[in-house]
Amino acid sequence: MNEDCLKLTTYFGERDRCGGQFLADRLTEIYASHELQTSVVLRGVQGFGAKHHLHTDRLLTLSEDLPLVSVAVDTATRIQAVVAQIERLEFHGLLTLERARMLTGQIEPARLPPELSDGTKLTIYLGRQERIGRRPAYQAVVDLLHARGLDGATVMLGVDGTAHGVRQRARFFGANVQVPLMAVAVGNGDTIASLLPELGSMLARPLITIERVRVCKRDGDRLAEPRELPEADASGLQIWQKLMVYTTEDARYHGRTQYQELVYRLRRASAAGATSLRGIWGYHGDHRPRGDSFWRLRRQVPVITVIVDTPERIRQWFEIVDEITGETGTVTSEMVPAYRATGPDALRIGGLKLARLGQ
Repeated sequence: MNEDCLKLTTYFGERDRCGGQFLADRLTEIYASHELQTSVVLRGVQGFGAKHHLHTDRLLTLSEDLPLVSVAVDTATRIQAVVAQIERLEFHGLLTLERARMLTGQIEPARLPPELSDGTKLTIYLGRQERIGRRPAYQAVVDLLHARGLDGATVMLGVDGTAHGVRQRARFFGANVQVPLMAVAVGNGDTIASLLPELGSMLARPLITIERVRVCKRDGDRLAEPRELPEADASGLQIWQKLMVYTTEDARYHGRTQYQELVYRLRRASAAGATSLRGIWGYHGDHRPRGDSFWRLRRQVPVITVIVDTPERIRQWFEIVDEITGETGTVTSEMVPAYRATGPDALRIGGLKLARLGQ
């Protein structure tokens, strides 16, 4: 299958509840009831939202409600049905809807549309214990992406989710073979198109999405500004924008941890929010793929920081990002066609109708 799809992403807190149960469980139950192709719940390591309360796993007193990110992907019809159900829930958090292309089954050689030929984000959904030969599948996939010259790739481990319509939840005792994880990579669209058949042939049940991005920085070098976007489309629907910063946990800025400094600076500048997610394996720029090791004193795992805001404010936050990633890091920007934030005191910003721009 090769067709248009939607990606629904929800940002919220680990302790957030809805209808007497944890919100993370409620969302995944909804996704499983609709038999979505894939969904994954990721636990963040640092972040803040509408209330600007910082949560981080570095300090015990601030680690009791770490950020969670729930990602769900399927056809537009299925995701819109899910959105209609989620709209009836009462909770605080941020939801975004983004367009993507979904590839499953036998993946044939493809020519990407012109808007994807420059910069493309490739996401591969895998099982936690899935293997290719004797190796973890995610390591074999990342090695292929690195060998083909993609700008970077990060593997993030899920704690819950659905795979091919069936819920797969991590358990303390159990193999957790199909508990989902996702590998996110960015690079040249033509390069990604050329490796898709090989990537698909490696996997027993491939599930891949591709999305349009602009690579703004690579290994600290500034390549482009975030795309100039209007505040609304022709029908008046508001447009939003996203920055994703790919770095490593051991990267430093003036002696401080790079991703922590980035979140602190954005919070002080009153950004709408930011979430950092720690990966288990990956690379960016010219570095070789790597992950956790018992023998290293400093962790070299990848970290992704996500920032979503209006296009005007994203231009402000990019200057902070650019400064802090002056020596290392990959930065991308993307259009977000639908954004809904809810918070205390009946705060509600945006909505989940998809804006559209001509190419």
